[in-house]
Amino acid sequence: MRRTSRLTRAAVGVASLALAATACGGTSGESDSGEAGTKDDKGLAIAYDIGGKGDQSFNDAAYAGLERAQKEFGYKTADIEPTEGETDADKEQRLASLAKQGYNPVIGVGFAYGPAMKAIAEKYPDTTFGIVDSVVEGKNVASLVFAENEASYLAGVAAAKATKTKTVGFVGGVDVPLIHKFEAGYKQGVQDTDPKVKVVSQYLTQTAEEGGFSSPDKGRAAAEGQIEKKADVVYQAAGLSGQGVIEAAAKAKVWAIGVDSDQYKQEALAKYKDHILTSALKDINGAVYALAKSVEDGKPLSGTQTFDLKSDGVGLSDANPKYAGIPGLTDAVAEAKEGIIAGSIKVKTE
Repeated sequence: MRRTSRLTRAAVGVASLALAATACGGTSGESDSGEAGTKDDKGLAIAYDIGGKGDQSFNDAAYAGLERAQKEFGYKTADIEPTEGETDADKEQRLASLAKQGYNPVIGVGFAYGPAMKAIAEKYPDTTFGIVDSVVEGKNVASLVFAENEASYLAGVAAAKATKTKTVGFVGGVDVPLIHKFEAGYKQGVQDTDPKVKVVSQYLTQTAEEGGFSSPDKGRAAAEGQIEKKADVVYQAAGLSGQGVIEAAAKAKVWAIGVDSDQYKQEALAKYKDHILTSALKDINGAVYALAKSVEDGKPLSGTQTFDLKSDGVGLSDANPKYAGIPGLTDAVAEAKEGIIAGSIKVKTE
């Protein structure tokens, strides 16, 4: 049987913002932790969003949370890749299969799991489910949502301080409300810092099925177009497609701003890191771990769990040494963060 941890329950939202992941690409099945696991000793399972493991961003941050839970609790885990062109029925089948196998909690990584989670959670009342970036009502569902607009506001402040051309870019993966939050916060941060700076925006696709979150070539082309329009800082919220944005920025010797994970620290992006000014962070790692720990402690979280600047659930990376070398940037970001937390700065979501 699954053992009960003696550790005290971790508070949601106070997990570290160190989102470095060690994941590689490829299809992943059950991860066995060795001698500690038994047939009945199953813990956290995650089902990835489009782009899968190896995106150096959103999905890899979730995987980092799974690795942390696996190491601490010594149980079996599973992480499952999506399939191209899959339906909600496919997602339902994946979540149901993990619940039937005895994994607990089961987390859908991404808002695309919303309909499937709603359909499946009530059928497995003894399993705790989690969904990242969406709200699903259910007694046994924890909705792990983030104030992406707040982190993006800080990214906008940094971009306005770093630009020399007075033009910066935004590349969104898919034209959906979640990504609108990133754009809204970014634009507001830029304009509040320097109204003379122009923001050029582009969405790669209208739907996720068209590859907006999984096509580095689309991201590369979009960034190249913005750079041609004199953008010398480009912020991307595009999942795996964002790697193409970063590549284009590095090639043109301009700044890229990463998203979700600290992309300056990602091994797969190491050859571009000198051109990754900063990253707007979401502590998906900490959120995934916090839900796993709550189940392990016998006090499973449920309802909407919000991760914002005040709780250190989002933030801005300063890992690149060049970040501190840009005049006024560090102080401007710190001042903006203080204002958001205090409530004197209200960050838009649209």
